[in-house]
Parts: sequence; C-alpha cells; structure tokens
Amino acid sequence: MAVGQGAGARFTPRQLVRLAGRDGRAVAWLIALAAPGWAALRFPSARAALHSSDVKLLLSFLPARCLTLSLAAAVLTATATPAAEPSGARPNLILILTDDQGYGDLSCHGNPILKTPNLDRLHDEGRRFTDFHVSPTCAPTRSALLTGRHEFKNGVTHTIHERERLTLKATTLAEVLKSAGYRTGIFGKWHLGDEPERWPDKRGFDEMFIHGAGGIGQTFPGSCGDAPGNRYFDPVILHNGRFERTTGYCSDVFFTQALQWLETQRSAGKPFFVYLTPNAPHAPLDVPPEYEARYTGKVSPMVAKFYGMIANLDDNVGRLLAKLAEWKLDRDTLVIFMNDNGTATGEGVFNAGMRGKKGTPWIGGTRAASFWRWPGTLASGDIAALTAQVDVFPTLAEIAGAQLTPQVTRQVEGRSLVPLLKEPRAPWPERTLVTHVGRWDRGQAAGSKYLHCSIRNARWQLVCDTKDGAKRWQLFDLPADPGEKTDVAAEHPEVVRELETAYDAWWTAILPCLENEDATGPAVNPFKELFRKQFGRESSGSTNANR
Repeated sequence: MAVGQGAGARFTPRQLVRLAGRDGRAVAWLIALAAPGWAALRFPSARAALHSSDVKLLLSFLPARCLTLSLAAAVLTATATPAAEPSGARPNLILILTDDQGYGDLSCHGNPILKTPNLDRLHDEGRRFTDFHVSPTCAPTRSALLTGRHEFKNGVTHTIHERERLTLKATTLAEVLKSAGYRTGIFGKWHLGDEPERWPDKRGFDEMFIHGAGGIGQTFPGSCGDAPGNRYFDPVILHNGRFERTTGYCSDVFFTQALQWLETQRSAGKPFFVYLTPNAPHAPLDVPPEYEARYTGKVSPMVAKFYGMIANLDDNVGRLLAKLAEWKLDRDTLVIFMNDNGTATGEGVFNAGMRGKKGTPWIGGTRAASFWRWPGTLASGDIAALTAQVDVFPTLAEIAGAQLTPQVTRQVEGRSLVPLLKEPRAPWPERTLVTHVGRWDRGQAAGSKYLHCSIRNARWQLVCDTKDGAKRWQLFDLPADPGEKTDVAAEHPEVVRELETAYDAWWTAILPCLENEDATGPAVNPFKELFRKQFGRESSGSTNANR
C-alpha cells in the first residue's frame, strides 16, 4: 500500500511509522495528511481510501506502551475501507426537512424572538451553505430533492390537482441509496402522489410512516388527500400500507417513530437513510399550548402558534441528537437540516432582509437553511457557493459510495457538494438556477412562461413576477442589493439578454416533461378509500383544507 497527496508524495506504512517516530498520534496525523485530505478518507468515492489490511499493518508497528494507540486505532478504523467492501466507512444519513419554515425562522440566522438552540447547534457544529436554494412550495422542493433535477422535469408544477405527482419514470435518492446497501425510511410528509403505486414504499423506502396530501387533514378532488378528518393531535398515519392511530402531537409522533426505527437498525449491520419530514409548521397552526405560550404577547397570535410549532421541532431535533450520542452513533452519522421553501407566516417579524416568502420567485421564497453536521469529519464553517436542493442527490450518492447508472447520471442536474464539504473555497463553476412558482390554471402551461419566475447566477437575479403572465423582467445585483430593492435592468441589458437566453432554453426543455397537466384523478381519494376499508366510514377528526 502507498498513500499520499499527489503523485509526488507516496509513503509505505513502514515509512510513515519511521517518520512519525513510532508515535500513534503522529501516525494518525500523517495518514490523514498523506491522503487527499482528512475528509477524503471518510468519503468512499475518494481514491486514496485505506484498506483494512493496511490499517492492521500500520497498527502492528505501534508499541503497546503507546498512550495514543486507542486514538490511532479509532481514527484509522473509522477512515479505513475493506479491500473487498469500499463502502465500509459510509455514514448513516439523516435528512430533516421542515414544512413552511423559512430561512429567517431560526435564531442562528438572526431572528430576535424565536429561540432554536438545537437547530443552532446543527448550524454551529457543521458546514452550512449560506446561499442554498429550494423551490418556492412544498411538493416541488421534495420532487427536486429526491431526483436531483428541477421539479418540472418530474411533472410537478403544483401541490394539488394531480400536478404534485412525481413521475414514475424518475429514480429516487432512496432507490439509489437502497441499491448501495442502505436501509431507508420516511417519517412524515411525502406529498409526491397518494395513489398506492406512487407511495414511498414503491419508490425506494423500506419503512413508510406518512400522512397524505400536503398536510394532515387536507383533501382535494382527485388523488390528493389524507385520511378523512385527520388532525395534528393523535393523527392517523399510514404505516407500511395500513393506518395506525397514534397518540400525541404530530411532530412528536414522527420523531418518536423515526427514533424507534433507528434503534432497530443499530444492530442490523447496515447503514441507514432517514428522511424525516414533519408537516410543521405548515398551517393549520395547531400547536401544544405550552409551546404557543412561549411566544404569546411577543408576536401576533398567529406567529406565536407558528413559532411554537418551530420550537417543538427544535426540541425534537435535540431529542434526536441526544439519542445519537447515547447510542454512540453521532460520529458515524451525517445529519442534514433543511427547510422546504420560504416562510409562510414569519416574514412580518424577521425575514433576514430578504424580499418575498413562500410561493414567490424572490430570494425570500427560495433561500433555505442547509446545515451538514458530521462530527469528526466535517469542520464547522460557512460555504458561500451558490447551491440548491438538486445538489443533495448526487452528494449523498457519492458519500454513500453508490454507483449511478447511465440513466440516473443523465437524470441528475445537480452537482455533488463533496468538494465544498471538503474545502469550502474549492473551485465552483458558474451556474444558473431557475425558479418558477407554477400553479397556473389547468391547461395554461404554454402561456405561463413568465408567470412568477426567476433565473439567477451567483451575482444577478432576473425576476418576472407579473400576475397577468406578461414579460416584464427586473434585474437585481444581489451582492450589492440583497433585499432586491433596485431594478438595474436598464443599466445592464447584456446581463438581461444572457439570463433571458438561458431561461428561454430551459423553458423549451421542460415543456415536454409536464406529464400531469391534463391528468384526471380518481373519483375517491386513495387514502380515504383505504381508511374506509380498514375502519368503515368513521372519521378520524376534523378536516383542514389548507395547502
């Protein structure tokens, strides 16, 4: 074996030991330096990964009296990969995606009222992408996240009316991770199709614990609908194909179920992927009174409920982190936190200086938190590069050591974030990101090209936010004007032309992919039909039709 950094720095184990003066700390440090970066040792795709036979050889040279032998052994075995099993150092993966919480709805982002100590801990202890973007509403973000490409390429242009259904032609992140040996589970909101053939257990998830539609209790004509009369307290949840009556507040229920499943995976000998997607703080703003009370009198009654829902989520994140530490899994687990669109309720209190909110093409509609915590592997710090939800798929696939088929490689539009996770200042080529709110009336896709849309690169954002769909571009210089207050289109016509040309090409490419535009759903919501078969015509609670 030889490890090194670059073609000119190669060392055998014996040479490393001699250089280290037979000291365990130096051996571990030299090995980390000799390979292409400490993080590269942990990422299975790195070509300089150590093999277990190499580790045994290195450790055999260390004297028993070495006080740091156990430390060296821990470092080496954690970074090593068996010669016949290159994925041996793969981390467990937990992706938390909250619903309708905005970038400004976190105390670590400057919110003066809301307190989120556990989410702040994820921020403080990991890498955080500071210019990370999602789609402006729920189902579109989830579609793009799980496929690595823009939601319109998946046929998802709305959150209801069959237009929330993820195309069956796409391969999901869960399928890729499962093929790489991961156990996969979803706990919470799916929102990519409520018909049985579109459920998560048909899209790569081994464990399924979900509500229907875009929120608990929602129901709409066609396929999009939850169990009848469902509610945030004591919700009825679809668990691996059958409904279960649960006890407690919905976010507590989802985290508890995820933790129970995680505990069963600890001794299974396989890495796991948990997709933890609570429906809070999505409306209706139902929250345990003790959480609402934390903010009563400090903000409006609606925001007090909204902030209370986030405080409850924060407590649950703390519970998750405590369990990972108790189970000694924290250093073997990458925890990622994101929100799915701009704030739905909190913009009047604090919006981090941004223009727009959920359902808009402005920065405030798409900028999201993106915290990546992996103790012992990822150092804390900001990453300023322009990144997006479509980048999560290729990143986790690379970290998991998954091999993408040519078809999936063609599907994925995003970029792996691994270079940035290793080195925040790594080269990151210029890119453009397109946002379109969608949600046009049925049959009006072709005429909605300029209806609430934007395209941006690292510096400029070109926005058309007209209600009538007319083309009226505005241009903003984001570093100089992060609040998007001054339209500079007249001063920079060449930038407008460049971005508009890219937008025209994108629009032409997505039109053939809009397979759900004329779809007709079933006469009865599939969740309702299954619920009635299982329980009769009994209702589970009060119905809410927020979306």
